[in-house]
Amino acid sequence: MINKLKIKNFKSYEDFELSLNADLNIIIGDNEAGKSTLLEAINLVLTGQLNNRLLQNELSPYLFNLESVKQYLQELSTNRQAELPKIIVELYFDNPDNIYSELKGTNNLLRIDSPGASISIEFDSTYQAEYEAYIQDVSTIKTLPIEYYKVVWRSFAGNSLTSRSIPARSTLIDTSTSKYQNGTDIYLHKILNDSLEPSQRTELAVHYRKLKENFSENPSISTINESINEKKGDITDKNLNVSVDISSKTNWDKIITAYLDEVPFEYIGKGEQNAIKMKLALESSTEIEAVVLIEEPENHLSLSNLNKLLNVIKTKNENKQLIITTHSSFILNKLDIGKMLLLSNDKIITTFNELDRETRDFFMRLPGYDTLRLVLSRKVILVEGPSDDLIVQRAYKDKYGKLPLEDGVDIFCVDALSFKRFIEISANLQKEIVIITDNDGDIKSNITEKYEEFLGNPYVKIFYGNDENLNTLEPNIIEANESNSGLLKQIFNHPKFSDERLLSYMLNNKTSCALKIFESDQNIHMPRYILDAIEK
Repeated sequence: MINKLKIKNFKSYEDFELSLNADLNIIIGDNEAGKSTLLEAINLVLTGQLNNRLLQNELSPYLFNLESVKQYLQELSTNRQAELPKIIVELYFDNPDNIYSELKGTNNLLRIDSPGASISIEFDSTYQAEYEAYIQDVSTIKTLPIEYYKVVWRSFAGNSLTSRSIPARSTLIDTSTSKYQNGTDIYLHKILNDSLEPSQRTELAVHYRKLKENFSENPSISTINESINEKKGDITDKNLNVSVDISSKTNWDKIITAYLDEVPFEYIGKGEQNAIKMKLALESSTEIEAVVLIEEPENHLSLSNLNKLLNVIKTKNENKQLIITTHSSFILNKLDIGKMLLLSNDKIITTFNELDRETRDFFMRLPGYDTLRLVLSRKVILVEGPSDDLIVQRAYKDKYGKLPLEDGVDIFCVDALSFKRFIEISANLQKEIVIITDNDGDIKSNITEKYEEFLGNPYVKIFYGNDENLNTLEPNIIEANESNSGLLKQIFNHPKFSDERLLSYMLNNKTSCALKIFESDQNIHMPRYILDAIEK
């Protein structure tokens, strides 16, 4: 399996390196972070194809990293010897059973002795004279002269490669689009082809050829050909007839399509299409190593069907390396948050292999938590419920003139029993996380001892009321507005409440009272620990 990916000058990646798990990798990140490009790069080295066509036929200046192109053009303006940029993508393989031994060598960017494969887009020196003539007038050159480039696909041993040279089979499934060729789904046909035994593929090809040969023997076709031949003198002196092309360019895998309940594959729902393609890729032979690349498996699937698919992924992954991109917390939690690779926009990867096993199992059992929000936000504030959420938002807006989310600060309502799980994820990211919690009348037991392992962590800040007699948020709000308790009674539309009745009412109507405070245009004082928690 692949243990490392190295990219140089490919699209948004100028110089990038990524270590991969042998079994499961879940790549997450913001939009435009480069998740899709990673899958594209891996598939490129394993198949030599881009957009399901040979890379040589898909060459474009826009495949090159923009900064490398800018640097070349800038240097060229003063130096005719400026070096043309070069794209290199490399895969480094583990080799436990020596199946990659023929690919082993030191012809790689890291200069290490390892089995591996690379593909490069580089200047073709056979065009040296043409290129030198082309750059005589540098003022007219605005982009790369891609016409003078070639594709080189080789092993780390220095040998040229074909799709048959690499033992690992690659399947790329992009659920965001459907690609059809002659009415058939090209992803599906590649998966079907990979899933069949060689004898089965041969048998299909033989029967398909016989079917085409029998076409011209059909009585109706013979009649049509006789009619055509009656006019052959007007067209040609040779016999003219219609038949089916039996050459190899019309092989069965370009024409035959799959049917589901007698409906052609391309006419069924996209969710069903994607699920079938992913399951077929996972059901293929376990005797052959396979790299399965899946982009956003959640697309077009309901939650129940997505859950079924994830169960297949978890049980059918023997001898397969899965690399998945997703925007779904459900997928991340259900498969294993410890296999997450967080890709930032500046192309830095954070791994979660060291995440506590109990925390990983917790999110697998309870996958409904929106962990991706936690991972992707700039700063996180954890609160115990919706009433705390509303009060913190109001306090933040009063202080900064905008809601927390407008500032990249995300507030999570989480059961206090789950606080530790979220703290561990955030601490792993070295991202500040703020906890706002009730002291519940016992600071030692509910704060000091409960969060003892995190109290010295510079990324974890815990805020609570220091008075044990004010055990929850509501009495702390009343205490903060003690000089004008009538204001709260007015906001709740109960001006005649006693102070005791006010507290009872707020405790019994936590969320509705918090909502009225949030929506009020009155000047309301907030508890000190809330104000400290939102301090930038």
